[in-house]
Amino acid sequence: MKDKVFDKPIEKKFEFDEAVASVFDDMLSRSVPFYDEVRQLIISVILAEEGEGKSLLDLGSSTAKFLLDLDSKLSTKMHLKGIDNSQAMLDRARQKCQAFGAEIDLELADMLEYEFGGDDVIVSNYTLQFIRPMQRPELVKKIYDGLNQDGIFIFSEKVVFEDKRLDKQLIDIYYNYKKAQGYSEYEIAQKREALENVLIPFTIEENIQMCKKAGFKQVSTLFQWANFVTFIAKK
Repeated sequence: MKDKVFDKPIEKKFEFDEAVASVFDDMLSRSVPFYDEVRQLIISVILAEEGEGKSLLDLGSSTAKFLLDLDSKLSTKMHLKGIDNSQAMLDRARQKCQAFGAEIDLELADMLEYEFGGDDVIVSNYTLQFIRPMQRPELVKKIYDGLNQDGIFIFSEKVVFEDKRLDKQLIDIYYNYKKAQGYSEYEIAQKREALENVLIPFTIEENIQMCKKAGFKQVSTLFQWANFVTFIAKK
């Protein structure tokens, strides 16, 4: 279904409700530059670390698109789990998993309260940016503590830049990208207003330092397009 969530006046701040869940896959593909390519890149990195009996957790698993793609490419038995705090997202995810016959554990949970532990890989695609800045470092520390030895944390985030002129230029480039994907100026403005004080990005350096302070020994970037970046942190 095509994303038309913001083609009418907004009545509330952005939330992952049924209206968003029903068009979420289209929203991601059209709103996040190179989303499909980044998803495949992350899967390739995970496959390089693949091993019998390993466990992966997807934070903010939404409609399970990432987990289903990964499941279809695995050559060994890997335990795949996803958590999300949106029942609407989980309902669609479970329908898709059933349709594809995929054995993926899905759980309704708040990641801030979730009991991490026993995972070899944790993935978070454009999810941390919705966690309040004061709570983010503590969450990343819990992620670090919950990973098995030599575990990896792969996460994608929208970022800001300390150079305000560059930041504005990249925002304009991104808006032109969204127009090219078929979004109107009205829809773009409506979504920006809905996300204000809901999506709060860090700089690239702030994300890296947050991971290092949590204990990760190596933090690198896997991909960047303007103000969208994918990181990998190794325990």
